[in-house]
Amino acid sequence: MFIYYLTNLKSDSMRKFLFALSAVALISVWSCDKGSDSELKIENDGTVKNNGLAFGKEKNRSCATMKVLEEKLKKDHSLKAKMDKINEHAKAFVNGKKPSGTGGGKPGSGGGGGDTPTPHTGTVNIPVIVHVIYSNAQENISDAQIASQIRVLNDDYGAQNSDVDLVPTEFASLVSDIDINFNLVSVNRISSTRTSWGTNDAMKYASNGGADAWDANKYLNIWVCNIGGGILGYAQFPGGANATDGVVVGPNYFGDTGYLSSPFDEGRTATHEVGHWLNLRHIWGDGRCRADDYVADTPGSDRANYGCPTYPTVNCRSTDMTMNYMDYVDDACMFMFTNGQKDRMRALFATSGSKETFVQ
Repeated sequence: MFIYYLTNLKSDSMRKFLFALSAVALISVWSCDKGSDSELKIENDGTVKNNGLAFGKEKNRSCATMKVLEEKLKKDHSLKAKMDKINEHAKAFVNGKKPSGTGGGKPGSGGGGGDTPTPHTGTVNIPVIVHVIYSNAQENISDAQIASQIRVLNDDYGAQNSDVDLVPTEFASLVSDIDINFNLVSVNRISSTRTSWGTNDAMKYASNGGADAWDANKYLNIWVCNIGGGILGYAQFPGGANATDGVVVGPNYFGDTGYLSSPFDEGRTATHEVGHWLNLRHIWGDGRCRADDYVADTPGSDRANYGCPTYPTVNCRSTDMTMNYMDYVDDACMFMFTNGQKDRMRALFATSGSKETFVQ
């Protein structure tokens, strides 16, 4: 009816004006629908709504880590200071490794004062506890599926993944072996009638029907449960409470064999979330071009990438490192960490680092 009205207007100028107006309206609707995690809403009780959009295997990778961090910062006014202290320590660590007189990089990637932390030399060994909380047989994933995830973590953090050779020449010299090894210590299985857990950390307490964390100063706790809202996973950054420290991953995004949902079926969700647990931000800095992920050798960008982008993908006048584990691409299209990301992660295990207890 609207088009009929337009075509029957006698005034050419009025027809042109209304056609332009309708085009703007259509563009506005399109652009609002093109978002991904920007439409993700986490309620005060931790439940997740996605405003009718589909996530996970139906649409795009959805990591709730930054949304959860925002909620935690609102509730715990001391958390920011703790995280700032950890970031200053990381800067001091990175600067201590630079030859004198060097600097540069993106905003926030340098600086930091104080004594230079002493690096931990050699492999960092991380004992892992996997808490499987399930409401049906599919969610009660097999030992083989859990073992496959530990293997993927070790391959990815050791740059032994079979797809690392796909890194473009532009970034090949930046590929880094993080020299971190993950060792499965125990699998804790909990049967529950709860079908989704949200993002308020309910799964991390036995009193809620979940599983209490093992000592966060000694173990990486991973809770495998259905989060809901199409969310693949989320993690807690260093500086948060020990009782909730660790990573949460949906059962169908954990490992590369068993009960899985394509295209997130190669174990890279845990690789991504453990990266957050080790103090890595999303590679685009969760902001515009000059937003920082606190790593000097990752290109600036103003957006996440999805699916399997064509190389080169250029934003902010540089080529996006779409294949980095801290982007949002499909599992098959992420396959590297950088030297700078290694330094930021390894800073946690240096003297006075927030995870130094793992190597003492």
